[in-house]
Amino acid sequence: MTSQQFVSREDWLKARKALLAREKAFTKERDELSAARRDLPLVLVEKDYVFDTEDGRKSLGELFGPLPQLAVYHFMFGETWEEGCPSCSFWADNYDHLDTHLAARDTKLIAISNAPLTTLQAYKQRMGWTFDWASTARNGFGVDFGVTFPDKKDPTGRGYNYSGRDTVHSEELPGVSTFLKLEDGRIGHSYSTYGRGLDILNMAYNILDLTPMGRHEEGLPYAQAWVRRRDMYGNEA
Repeated sequence: MTSQQFVSREDWLKARKALLAREKAFTKERDELSAARRDLPLVLVEKDYVFDTEDGRKSLGELFGPLPQLAVYHFMFGETWEEGCPSCSFWADNYDHLDTHLAARDTKLIAISNAPLTTLQAYKQRMGWTFDWASTARNGFGVDFGVTFPDKKDPTGRGYNYSGRDTVHSEELPGVSTFLKLEDGRIGHSYSTYGRGLDILNMAYNILDLTPMGRHEEGLPYAQAWVRRRDMYGNEA
């Protein structure tokens, strides 16, 4: 934590108004960036992906339900893992009870992972989550959308977060992808984001960013070294 300075209320208000001007400029720029994101062209999804869900086997198109938009959280959970990634679990704590609000704006949210459905269901019950979660059932979805890297190598050549690197530090990495289903049933991939692009989805981080100490992750081995699964804080050996 940096050394804090005490000033008069008048001086504080002057500094706050100066920061407010920057915040308003940032908000305007973010609105413009969001508009540009919406204007991205679509890529036709031509592969017939089939997933294991709590309601049986479903195609990608069926994951939308009656809605035209689908947002997928690529949750790091490998085929042989016993637990989900702590950081992805941190993010997933933000997703419960959003379904009704998102549906009001024609959007379905679902988490998708490589682990078998029974493993996902057990972990979901442990964590007390209610959002929908599907297993790729080895359909290649994670590889194709840039979050699964067998033997830490990228067979697509795109690299994680469009880096172009053919090797990565993990076989599983997080991301979000969005899709649009047209009236004729065709599905378009509209957007994907990875790494720091996911920050905006984490309410805890957004709250911490408002505080004097912020995330105070400086000096840690890596930024999220402090993160635990929600039921593991205070249980460290």
